[in-house]
Amino acid sequence: MPATIPAPIALSPRVVVFDYGEVISHSPSAADRAALLARAGIADDGAEAFWSAYWAHRDELDRGTLAISDYWARVADDLGTEWSEVDRHELWAIDHRGWLSVDPGTLGVLHALRDGGTRLALLSNAGADFGGWLRHGSFAPLFEAVFVSGELQMVKPEAEIFAHVMRELDISPDQLLFVDNKPVNVDGAIAVGGAGHVFTDASGLESWLRGLAA
Repeated sequence: MPATIPAPIALSPRVVVFDYGEVISHSPSAADRAALLARAGIADDGAEAFWSAYWAHRDELDRGTLAISDYWARVADDLGTEWSEVDRHELWAIDHRGWLSVDPGTLGVLHALRDGGTRLALLSNAGADFGGWLRHGSFAPLFEAVFVSGELQMVKPEAEIFAHVMRELDISPDQLLFVDNKPVNVDGAIAVGGAGHVFTDASGLESWLRGLAA
């Protein structure tokens, strides 16, 4: 059954800035996670240690100060193992693919905002390798600007990255509406004078936006 697009949402002159991971995209599936663990050679009893190491170095990767291969080398060091460069290429590809999904509910809200003449932008904590997907995927024309932390060497929730986004969009803090699944990142937008919504699902997001438009 074809997905439906909600009625337009008009919020001009405010600009809605969206996070990508777990807002526009789904989380990696259980199958995605299992494939990554299998390629890494991690048994079931080692999964917790793997994910701890996986996230421990993610901020540097997202900031663009740690190369992809070096990131996986650090994960291996934490686990007391070693992966060749070819192993690391494969681990990157499996991991990257796990984040390449879309939430149809969120996409519907994005189209409703676009149809209402609301300006949209995207701000993601992600490595520079996501730049192509975020700028050239089928949903990319919905956004007038895409900001990727790994290219900027700044990450959410730092004030500097929100200041950069507002300068590039030529908006004042009271015009910034920010949507992210992590409360700490939403708090960062609020701290610089914007408003924010902690995303849990598309229905809650749509209700929040329509409340602002009322």
